[in-house]
Amino acid sequence: MHPKNERTFVILKPDSVQRSLIGEIMKRFENMGLKIVGMKMLRATEDQVWKHYNKNDEWYLKKGTQSVENRTKAGFPIEKEAAEYGKDIIRGAVKYMTASPVIALVLEGNQAVAIVKKLVGGTEPTTSDVGTIRGDYALDSYAMSDHDGTRSVRNLVHCTDKLEEAEFEINLWFKPEEMFDYKHIQDVILYDVNMDGILE
Repeated sequence: MHPKNERTFVILKPDSVQRSLIGEIMKRFENMGLKIVGMKMLRATEDQVWKHYNKNDEWYLKKGTQSVENRTKAGFPIEKEAAEYGKDIIRGAVKYMTASPVIALVLEGNQAVAIVKKLVGGTEPTTSDVGTIRGDYALDSYAMSDHDGTRSVRNLVHCTDKLEEAEFEINLWFKPEEMFDYKHIQDVILYDVNMDGILE
C-alpha cells in the first residue's frame, strides 16, 4: 500500500456533536490534507462500544489498580475489586458514547494515523498541547472524572492509536459499501510526483 492511501478511523464523540464542534474539527482534518473516504452520523450501540474498546482481563486489572491507587491518594473509599474499577472505565465509555449521536469518519492520507493523533492531542484535555483539538476545545480532566465517579473524560474525539488497529475499527463501524475510493483535486498538489498534472 502506498503511504498516501493509509486510512484511519475517527469518532466525533457526543460532546463534539452537542457542542456544535463538528465542522470545526473536520475542518482541521481537511486543512491538513486528509481526505474523507467514509462519514456517517449514527447512534452507537452498547455492543459496538464494548467491541470497539476490545479490552481483556489483564487490561481491566492494570487500569483498575491505577484507579485504586488514585482513589487512595485522593482519600476516596475503595469499594470493589481493582478489576471492577477497570471495567468501570469501559462502562463509563459505553454510557458516554451512547448518550448522543456521534460522527464516524474514515480519513485517508500519508501517515493518516499519526497525523490525526497529532491533530487530536493527548487523551487528557488539560495536558494536551495548545493547538490540538483537545487542547483548544476540551476542559475536562482525569481528576474531575475521578471526582465525579465512573464517567469517561469528555475529550471530544476518538482516533485510532496504531496502524494495525485501523482496519479492525473501520470494519466494526463501516460496511465496505459505505466507503469511497475517489480522486480528489488536491491529490495532485499533495502526491503527484512531478506536479505535472497541475497545468492540464
